[in-house]
Amino acid sequence: VQLQASGGGLVQAGGSLRLSCAASAHPFSRYIMAWFRQAPGKEREFVAAISWSGSSTYYADSVKGRFAISTDNAKNTYLQMNSLKPEDTALYYCAARLGSFYTAPRYYNYWGQGTLVTVSS
Repeated sequence: VQLQASGGGLVQAGGSLRLSCAASAHPFSRYIMAWFRQAPGKEREFVAAISWSGSSTYYADSVKGRFAISTDNAKNTYLQMNSLKPEDTALYYCAARLGSFYTAPRYYNYWGQGTLVTVSS
């Protein structure tokens, strides 16, 4: 399975962006799709995740209430980002794993190439 992230760009603080992650094939049942981000000089961190059915979602505290993850249960996962802040600036990656939810990147087997989000103040 290959993942392709898109939708990044430059936005002013308070603005919105919608990221998309397209899978090359329907991954498999019981998978977790997630978004991570990595700012310059920092470690990759968990942002949000969703179960294959879309019934369970998980968010980092830093984005709760501002970001929303969704899936169309086909091959696409989305991250709606509202009320963006300069500290949200990072390279955003989509990732997938089979089984339970984890926040640590090392548990994810499949990764997209990343899409850059820049939030200006």
